[in-house]
Amino acid sequence: MICNICERGCVVQEGSSGACGMYRNTGGTMLELFPDHYIAVCPISVETMPVLHFHPAGKLLQISTLGCNLDCPGCVSNLIVKGIHPGFKAVRRLAPETIIEEAVKQNCRGVAFLMNDPLASLPTFIRVAALARERGLLVGCSTNCYFTEVSLSQLMPFLNFINVGFKGFSSRAYTLCGGKSVEPVLRNVEILANNGVHVEASCVHKTGNEPEILKLAGRLAAINPDIPLQIMRFIPLENTDISTEPSIKESEILCSQLEKMLKYVYLFNSPGTHLLNTRCPECGLVLYRREFYGPMGAKLRNSPGSAPGRHCPRCGTGTAIRGEISAKAYKEEMFEGGYPFTRALEMIEAVLISIGVNTERDFVDVLDHVLGNYSLNRLHKGIQSPEAYLEIIGTFGELTGRQKSALELVDYIGAKLRLIKEGLKKTELRPRTYYVMGKPLFCLNGDRMENNLVELAGGASVNKQLERSGRPGFEITPEILNRLNPEFIFISSFFSNRVEDFSVDCVFTGIDVEAVRKGRIHTHPVPVSDFGSPRWILGLMHIANVLHPEIFQFDVPAETKEFYQRFYGIEYVPEKTNKSFGKPLSTWRPLSRPGPPQG
Repeated sequence: MICNICERGCVVQEGSSGACGMYRNTGGTMLELFPDHYIAVCPISVETMPVLHFHPAGKLLQISTLGCNLDCPGCVSNLIVKGIHPGFKAVRRLAPETIIEEAVKQNCRGVAFLMNDPLASLPTFIRVAALARERGLLVGCSTNCYFTEVSLSQLMPFLNFINVGFKGFSSRAYTLCGGKSVEPVLRNVEILANNGVHVEASCVHKTGNEPEILKLAGRLAAINPDIPLQIMRFIPLENTDISTEPSIKESEILCSQLEKMLKYVYLFNSPGTHLLNTRCPECGLVLYRREFYGPMGAKLRNSPGSAPGRHCPRCGTGTAIRGEISAKAYKEEMFEGGYPFTRALEMIEAVLISIGVNTERDFVDVLDHVLGNYSLNRLHKGIQSPEAYLEIIGTFGELTGRQKSALELVDYIGAKLRLIKEGLKKTELRPRTYYVMGKPLFCLNGDRMENNLVELAGGASVNKQLERSGRPGFEITPEILNRLNPEFIFISSFFSNRVEDFSVDCVFTGIDVEAVRKGRIHTHPVPVSDFGSPRWILGLMHIANVLHPEIFQFDVPAETKEFYQRFYGIEYVPEKTNKSFGKPLSTWRPLSRPGPPQG
């Protein structure tokens, strides 16, 4: 039979499954293999999905299951889709009634399916959606929207809002993911919009795919120019090439072109950009202020009562915002809700790979243990402190029977820490140092690893003087930064920026600090080497070199080569690195690659 759940249209023999591995042909019916199995059930704000024009700051109950109907290069949810299996301790089997009871208990306005695709668990989602609507709750999802007309018609009666994730606009963009073309998605968007469902669209911006996105915007404008388009600046993960990551400036330029066709264009994965704000399409007044809130997320920053509602207070133009703004935005924990959860899984993977774990079985066993027995908040706190991080390495070594490899890594890092501590006895100078992510005014939380590395390297973190916090930081004003007057600035090695673009932004926004005047703005030579991976020790050496060149002259390129040889067993090839915390190179593979869950 031909599976009619998604437009891949797999031909499935009796007793077999299609490409996603989530359904089985049983007597001519595609039955769900893992009904009501959830890896995440937790409250989020609607902007975490992300959805920006529907009940702003509204609190929802996120539900996430297993698997996906597509297989996209560099997928941010790869470990959830392929690495987590139904037998995990952290995977809970919950009846629809239990989900709805939790939503009501948490005072949520509705339920939202995200992180993996609802097409992987469609009957489960439909049961929850039907019960939610019966109880007066809103229902939404983030999806690749590769529904067949039949499957969409089954879900649509219960759906209030949706974020449709486009893979591009070409057939090639979809064939790379296992699909055929973009046309079924465009068809579905039009059906949804014509039937009163609130639709927002998102598309990844990779270097070179600008013409595709411009064509997509034209098609969306023909359906409805009020459809918000979210541009996800591509962060190269898994097996993708680092050259595919556009700069923040390049993505902002693309957005300015898209705004000529669509009224509402937003830019994600670009901390500090003003393009998360909603402006009046007529007079340009900023109506809703938002800031970066982790991968593919945002957080509303309007103070209660200050949001304008559905019309611009200056010129009266409609804002295409549906629903009322909540009085207070829900604040998720650091790894709770949305896509930061996927980064937590990859940070676990980062430690495992560095102590020699290279089989699917070992990955699965440790992920199962950590998710089933370990608080992710505890993990988040542990990875902020070098001392606690070394304890995590030891714990994972014991769990995998790789105590010797774990001890070797701990000894290597410990030796470098002692060397730096000893060197700093030669000076009392502690240069004021500011750590940013992305653009100049996105200040990283003071308690994060990056700022702890600054102080270990002999700097004084000015970030620690600020009391506010976000996920992973927050925006400050030029006046605050000028008052802090850092002598050095470091830009995150994950959500990074070009020094030349950063410097121009500083001048444009009125930042006048010693670090800018003297050209002391620094990036890291090794991607993802200041947080989330044991490679932070390489970042620490780089910071020490910059802050105290009279004391430290670490050969960071040589240290990087040694690190890769000793702890990954491979040569360091700069052009094959990317932004993965776990995988050391884009070409790295486990001995047995994870696949879809097996029934």
